[in-house]
Amino acid sequence: MTAIQAFDPAAETTRYLATLPPEVHAKATAYTQGGHWLLLWGTLVAVIIAWLVIRSGVLVKIRAGVERTRPRPWLAGLAVLPVALVLEELLGLPWAIYADWFREKSYGLTSQPLGGWLGEWAVGAALGVVVSAIVLSVIYWLLRRAPKTWWIWAGGVATGTMVLVLVLAPIFLLPLFNSYTPAPAGPVRDAIVEMARANGVPSEKIFVYDGSKQSNRYTANVTGLFGSAQINMSDTMFRAGADMAEIRAVVGHEMGHYARGHVLSRLAAMAVLLVIGFWAVDRLFPLAAQLLGAKGVKGIADPAGLPVLMAVLSVLGLLATPAFNSITRLSEADADNYSLQVAGEPDGLAKALVQTVEYRAATPGLLEEILFYSHPSVSWRIRNAMDWKAAHLERPPVLIDMAPGDPPTTRPN
Repeated sequence: MTAIQAFDPAAETTRYLATLPPEVHAKATAYTQGGHWLLLWGTLVAVIIAWLVIRSGVLVKIRAGVERTRPRPWLAGLAVLPVALVLEELLGLPWAIYADWFREKSYGLTSQPLGGWLGEWAVGAALGVVVSAIVLSVIYWLLRRAPKTWWIWAGGVATGTMVLVLVLAPIFLLPLFNSYTPAPAGPVRDAIVEMARANGVPSEKIFVYDGSKQSNRYTANVTGLFGSAQINMSDTMFRAGADMAEIRAVVGHEMGHYARGHVLSRLAAMAVLLVIGFWAVDRLFPLAAQLLGAKGVKGIADPAGLPVLMAVLSVLGLLATPAFNSITRLSEADADNYSLQVAGEPDGLAKALVQTVEYRAATPGLLEEILFYSHPSVSWRIRNAMDWKAAHLERPPVLIDMAPGDPPTTRPN
């Protein structure tokens, strides 16, 4: 008699990935690898926009007009910075339409009409201009008051701004774009509330939002910070027919972000990267200004040189992508492990992860994953779930080969 086959995590991983046909995997690979190139092209677009604004000379003219009678740096900043930010937003709109709407539409990842996308873009751009103008005004003040150490203080200002935005986002910002409602009464909510209470997560902080309005992606997230933090599930999860095991696994993952304080750890990492970035800007600004032809810009403390500063930050941001992605991947893997511990749904997690292959190729090369992936690869995550399942199976006895007529004999597996 042949022994009962043991559970094989590798085979189970392959089986889950094979639930999607080859053409879906091929399309996901094309989308994902095209997205890697978007990082490069997006940085190039940012540099070209900076060059166009600088070559126009409009910012230097505005600053010179404000200071025609006497130097008033603070007033020059108030006049120049909003104009610079609006110009960058408007010049970057064609690229944003392609990268954030047209490409998503062509891959079937959004059903949102262009008009709806443009409306949301306008709201986001207006908020961005206002917040950025305020923050940059403070940074330029620091440039004038502490020219040798401004980059340290600027990193603190930028980090503090991110904290404030994170705290306020679920209360004031996100409702501008989507409707958030508590998970409806029923078995799903009961299961989520039970998990939340068992793990010290406020059960009233779990919401469903109309994410299908912008994206067809199967997704959930954690937003907010401190008392405003909440777990959000897109309605795409339910439209995709997610079963209870999937929902428990996904919510367990998001609870992991909440319970483990991943938002704070990512903020700490971003703070370090920002300080390093501002330090590099301080050193690279003269060279960048020369290369971009920034005539009339008096130096790094001149708000008319903002496009130069933004161009340098764009290039540095591209170079820092692997570092921040690596930090984020660690927190995502930790959230998966948290989900497995508190929800105990390895198959539910695997089924949910398969849904994400549509926009994140499942089996990248090691270098590709290190450089470009903000999440561990789907194949790795499913294998991790299957390894957990194998380690927690109540293993049945394995039948031992025996001669005809012998009584059944077993040994532990």
